[in-house]
Amino acid sequence: MGITGQDGSYLAELLLSKGYEVHGMYRKSATGNTVNIKHFMDKITLHKGNLLDPISIYGIIKSVMPDEIYNEADQDHVSWSFDMAGYSYDVTGAAVGKILEMIRQINPKIKYFQPLSSNIFGIPEESPQKETSSLRPQSPYACGKVFAYVLCKYYRDVYGIPVYTAIFYNHESPRRTEDYVTRKITKSAVRIKLGMQKKLFLGDLSTRVDFGYAPEFMEAAWNIMQQEKPDDFIICTGETHSVREFLEEAFKSLELNPDDYVEYDKRFERPGKTGDLVGNYSKATRTFGYQPKIKFRDIIKILIENDLKEIMKEKQNSDS
Repeated sequence: MGITGQDGSYLAELLLSKGYEVHGMYRKSATGNTVNIKHFMDKITLHKGNLLDPISIYGIIKSVMPDEIYNEADQDHVSWSFDMAGYSYDVTGAAVGKILEMIRQINPKIKYFQPLSSNIFGIPEESPQKETSSLRPQSPYACGKVFAYVLCKYYRDVYGIPVYTAIFYNHESPRRTEDYVTRKITKSAVRIKLGMQKKLFLGDLSTRVDFGYAPEFMEAAWNIMQQEKPDDFIICTGETHSVREFLEEAFKSLELNPDDYVEYDKRFERPGKTGDLVGNYSKATRTFGYQPKIKFRDIIKILIENDLKEIMKEKQNSDS
């Protein structure tokens, strides 16, 4: 589920490399958005479905009878969730309970992986956060993830279903869309450098983020699913940087001064702000040796190099 997105596509690639037979579900609105999986579509089986249509999901699980299910589909944009609260609750939270109930009825031995978010901690009472930290969500998206978290524990505790979760902190890659501030920053910086854009409008730059790398997080997801005992794990880098730092580093890499191009726009402020979300990944290290390798500056370098390549190609095509 969610195979066309950032995490789902990286996970599918990883599973293929490990010899899995990979099946993915995609909804109608994603049929034209297969750019992330086009290079391996001939190696997977795609099924039509939607998290809001339990009948389609039930049919897929019943026909495929998988050993493992990774649910990488949800409404994962925090800012959008404020304007689409009902949809966010249904897709991010309630749909998880429906999937787990289907597993209970079809085959309770199916292993299930549910990604969660550091946003469940919202305004944390401790820093860094660990798996047992108090939950205090500050957005509809985060509330949906809290509901999913509770449902996962319920089906694991009451029915013994092997449910595994990862509390993922922020993770980036070239496959993330420009709806996210990091991609908006790197793509805009490149366009400004190439003379294709004059200004960049952003909201609060003081927010501190634990920036990780999506492919590494998907490898952690697979490792979590290989554990004999189903459990919850925090996956992060353990360090934070402000959006301002990200902005400055991205522009600096292109020999630009962000102060010459960036302007504040209150439209990009969120109604609910989170505190300092930084995780403690020691449990994952003890259990399966997790260690983040690609961090803040490496991530920005990867994004900028990718965007330079793609946008220069776009510019050449438009000029010809």
